[in-house]
Amino acid sequence: MTRRLPLPPDTKRNVMYHHYSYAEALAASRKINWQVEDLIGDGKRLDFAKPFMPETLARTGSLRFLDSEQQRTLNQIRGHGYLYIFGLVEEFILPFVMDHVRDRLHDGDLSTRAFLGFAAEEAKHIDLFKRFRKEFCAGFGTECQVIGPPADIAHAVLSHHPLAVALAILQIEWMTQRHYIDSIKGDEDLDPQFKNLLKHHWMEEAQHATLDTLMTETLAAACSGPDIEDAVEEYFEIGALIDGGLKQQVLFDREALSQATGRRFSEAERAEFLTIQHQAQRWTFLGSGMSHRNFLATLRDLRPGVEERVKRAALAFS
Repeated sequence: MTRRLPLPPDTKRNVMYHHYSYAEALAASRKINWQVEDLIGDGKRLDFAKPFMPETLARTGSLRFLDSEQQRTLNQIRGHGYLYIFGLVEEFILPFVMDHVRDRLHDGDLSTRAFLGFAAEEAKHIDLFKRFRKEFCAGFGTECQVIGPPADIAHAVLSHHPLAVALAILQIEWMTQRHYIDSIKGDEDLDPQFKNLLKHHWMEEAQHATLDTLMTETLAAACSGPDIEDAVEEYFEIGALIDGGLKQQVLFDREALSQATGRRFSEAERAEFLTIQHQAQRWTFLGSGMSHRNFLATLRDLRPGVEERVKRAALAFS
């Protein structure tokens, strides 16, 4: 269970970089309102002749000892892991949002409705990604191991300071926006079905990024300076937990590639694979969010020195 903080009354804060509101997030969510059945199944199939992930995230081309077909196979394995890990993190985002809104349920105001919508959409994404994994496994033909179980990872993350968890989630939300806008949207070589799943995920995560910004600001307003410093330390602990999981996922991906292609790797190739793919995973799930300008803007408003500290840390994950 998430540690709880008392929630201060909603007040306007002197935030220079945004004018987010619960009303606008709620209205945008209503306009989007897609259903899982709209996106997957009923003839909408993955095309395994195409890559799933943009090279800026997959970095399979850097593995020169793989031929083009093997690189594409690894790219698809990375696509599988990408959506699985999104589903995994949403399994701790969902209870965290519900814990945040629980004390407000009697109010019935716009913030309550917006956060309940946020939670419902995260539950929908979890369902979508589970259905995707089932379809991927049926079409790919080789088992791809994944980190977890999600409940254990959720428990480990949610044991941290609420503000630390909110910061980790906010990083993930802005990461999602950056991935789609910078790398996925304009890549015409990707499988259209996989790309469509990412598009619709991005559409709803745009509202989640704004709502999580407001939630982070509310939680920070209930914290003293030392509380914020403790939360930042625990935010880095969550990052280290995720980083360890990503390294393990690379080892699983390497084994899946070997099984799918029959390729056996030398010791030097195994080491190079781990180095390159771990750094690719680090950029995908850590660095790209940590260095997002809107995430850094929130950190700037927390406490002096926090933004610069995170920017320096992000350099290790580029």
